[in-house]
Amino acid sequence: MLTGKTHPPARIFALVMAALAVLLINPAQAEQKFPDVVSVQTHERGNDRFDFDVTISSPYDTPARYADGIRALDEHGTVLGTRKLWHDHADEQPFTRDMFGVHIPPDIHRVIIQARDQRYGYGGRTVTVTLPRR
Repeated sequence: MLTGKTHPPARIFALVMAALAVLLINPAQAEQKFPDVVSVQTHERGNDRFDFDVTISSPYDTPARYADGIRALDEHGTVLGTRKLWHDHADEQPFTRDMFGVHIPPDIHRVIIQARDQRYGYGGRTVTVTLPRR
């Protein structure tokens, strides 16, 4: 309903600028669909088992939607290991989580580490690592 009131141009300009600032402060938060794997540290544990320290960036993380898993794949897409993440990391970006004791058959020399979004599934930037002493 129109009341006949007009808004001064300065107020309208201020509102538009505030809305733009919200979008420009963190455009990735509005656009990013998948978490990105930023880095991976690999540790050999013996008996064809490896630990992975996986750093993930998911700036859109909130309790309603967040990065909820990581996995290791061989170069053919076979899943070698997974870890479920049970809560958001909104106050910890990027964040690092471990995936322990992943059995990697001796004929595999490289693995791909990928992160998962609870709404959209796996995607985003991956990191391929060469396993030590392979």
